Amino acid sequence: MTKSTIDPIIEISNIRKSFGSVHVLNGISMAVKPGSVVCIIGPSGSGKSTLLRCINALVPIDAGTIRVGEFQVEKLHTEKQLVPLRHKVSMVFQQYNLFPHRTVLENIVMAPVKVLGQNRAEVEKRALELLGKVKLSGKEKAYPGQLSGGQQQRVAIARALAMQPQVILFDEVTAALDPEMVKEVLNVIRDLASEGMTCVLVTHEMRFAEEVADEVYFTDRGVIVEHGPPGQMFKNPKDERFREFLSKVL
Repeated sequence: MTKSTIDPIIEISNIRKSFGSVHVLNGISMAVKPGSVVCIIGPSGSGKSTLLRCINALVPIDAGTIRVGEFQVEKLHTEKQLVPLRHKVSMVFQQYNLFPHRTVLENIVMAPVKVLGQNRAEVEKRALELLGKVKLSGKEKAYPGQLSGGQQQRVAIARALAMQPQVILFDEVTAALDPEMVKEVLNVIRDLASEGMTCVLVTHEMRFAEEVADEVYFTDRGVIVEHGPPGQMFKNPKDERFREFLSKVL
């Protein structure tokens, strides 16, 4: 079965979200196939990060529907209802959000043990394997303050993977990093994508989006202006707003 014949793992239909009088999402629809990489690009303030937060119910939507696997996200309201969703969908933020007073290992094992109730010894074994995956073997006893920004972001990715998700959302994960650290984080995401992890990324790294994405969405003012395969999007953009955006960032 090819990706094109598989049902989407994420289906978003006509969602809307306002903060007070500011309309942030104005009828967004998209579908994400299992094992695919979707990159969302666009100017600052176009609703990209809010869209990601709506997918795993960090932000409730005002209208429309979001389905992730078997979960109808807008119908989940209590923490008990949300735990299985957060097991399926992990998120990595621009700011690493690591606990500074806990070691790297503790940061990774906390959620699987405390939220999912998994066996600590098994989770620690998995955490050490994940540190190898993100090329941080030997750093398990370090504290976040002893690591570079790129290393902290890779710990955050390992922490997300420790929940054994089916989908990972990446919210501008390289935006706060020095240029030389960007590459090491993108390499980890590239590896995850090549292994078949479903990834949805909000990113300003256009060349990376062109290289790894199966589908690229360009958003502006809370709507999807244009979307398609990266080859089509970057080499033959149809919408004037998108062409103008690319002229500024490429």
